Amino acid sequence: MTPRVFVVDDHAMVRTGVRAELGDEVAVVGEAADVATAVDGIRAAKPDVVLLDVHMPGGGGRAVLEALRAELPEVKWLALSVSDAAEDVIAVIRAGARGYVTKTISGPDLLDAVRRVADGDVVFSPRLAGFVLDAFSAGPGAAPAPAEEATDPGLDLLSAREREVMQLLARGYTYREIGSRLFISVKTVESHASNVLRKLQLSNRNELTRWAATNRLL
Repeated sequence: MTPRVFVVDDHAMVRTGVRAELGDEVAVVGEAADVATAVDGIRAAKPDVVLLDVHMPGGGGRAVLEALRAELPEVKWLALSVSDAAEDVIAVIRAGARGYVTKTISGPDLLDAVRRVADGDVVFSPRLAGFVLDAFSAGPGAAPAPAEEATDPGLDLLSAREREVMQLLARGYTYREIGSRLFISVKTVESHASNVLRKLQLSNRNELTRWAATNRLL
């Protein structure tokens, strides 16, 4: 069955881009640019999935969710945001979203996420899943733990730039994304990544992610 999707984002270009990326694989049954319009539109359209921006005028995506979740329990909610901040992820998931992906997601991956959420799955961008697991394992009222200085002495061996690269690697960013964020070349990122793994005596990115989580560096 073709999922019926409602798109909520305060930027018209984003809404247009989402429509284009999803194409004919879904039926876009409405869109909105603010909380009030979204609430009215979703209530009228009763879509299968709402693609929901987190930060918008009038209270943001969480306000939309909280206004309609009890009234429309059959609707699935998928956050689509530029933000990958832990507090944003946790807040919208606690409000009832079934997933959270960032706007760096590719068109095919976004389509797959919409389909999976429509089918009842939970979907997160890889670097965000840890936030949710940590928060919910700590209890229903817990907030994300603040970052603390790692106790592993290997951290002292890293330069400031290597620490930046280490954190982004552990959060799941690609070399190209890290280069763009830090304004350095992919080759330089590769060199820093190699140095990080060597200095920390780790073999791969999975080990690095576990090390960073243990030392509260994610």
